[in-house]
Amino acid sequence: MADYILSCCSTVDTSVEWCNERDISYIYFNYQLDGVALKDDFGKTNPPDQLYAKMLAGADAKTSQVAVGEYIVYFREFLEAGKDILHLSLDSGISGTVESARMAQEQLAPEFPDRAITIVDSMTATAGYALLMDELARQRSAGVGFSELCEQANMLRAQVHLWFESSDLTFFIRGGRISKASGILGGMLNICPIMDIEPDGTLAVKAKVRTKRKALAFLVDTMEKECIGGRDYARKVCVAHSECKSDAEALAIMLKERFPKLDGEVPIFSVGATIGTHTGPGTTIIGFWGTPRF
Repeated sequence: MADYILSCCSTVDTSVEWCNERDISYIYFNYQLDGVALKDDFGKTNPPDQLYAKMLAGADAKTSQVAVGEYIVYFREFLEAGKDILHLSLDSGISGTVESARMAQEQLAPEFPDRAITIVDSMTATAGYALLMDELARQRSAGVGFSELCEQANMLRAQVHLWFESSDLTFFIRGGRISKASGILGGMLNICPIMDIEPDGTLAVKAKVRTKRKALAFLVDTMEKECIGGRDYARKVCVAHSECKSDAEALAIMLKERFPKLDGEVPIFSVGATIGTHTGPGTTIIGFWGTPRF
């Protein structure tokens, strides 16, 4: 086992088992459902189908970032055990949690002068976040030391591309990411917006495609244009979905057909409560390795 901690937020949207297999520590994000404070705990408290059913029935869902005090408690346990910490936060364009983590780092530094805490803004989320953490865990298992892995984290995050499409625009409208008029028209015309995480970490609508099937094909075409190696891409890819598993499975099949040299199977994860609160159901996400975005 490495002599340092590799850590992330639960917005990596995988599972407890997935993180444990890779010896990745994690801290839960927070959200509220009708005023009740809950943890984004990989669907343990509210499985995705139940969460989205409640949201569609009108439940008021809100997210809140991990507080400074929560990070202090979380980091302290590792520091007291004599471990250095490399923590990758959720994309700063989506949440300000990275600043909370950095404030906790600053407060703990005088107390643990012989220990190091490195905070890295992952500049990604969900499927892209999982892809990044998986690679860092692989490198750590291969013997990469703390300082070098910190450097790798800063370099590799720029190579993670995350694209997604959605057929249900209700919660994008509520969140202000799509105007009400565009959302209503899009729903009437069966339009799926295609979005990505931009180099500055913000989300942007890149295209609007009619029908879900064409939207999924657009994601595959985009990956071919931007990934390392084109159709000869030989690295991993991750897929996530918000209560539209059949779409995610269809996307996985399309990916395997287009990129026959993929490294392993295409893992499919369920989008967690934090991201799902903003997307609602009907969103399919892809994360892959591509040319540096920044």
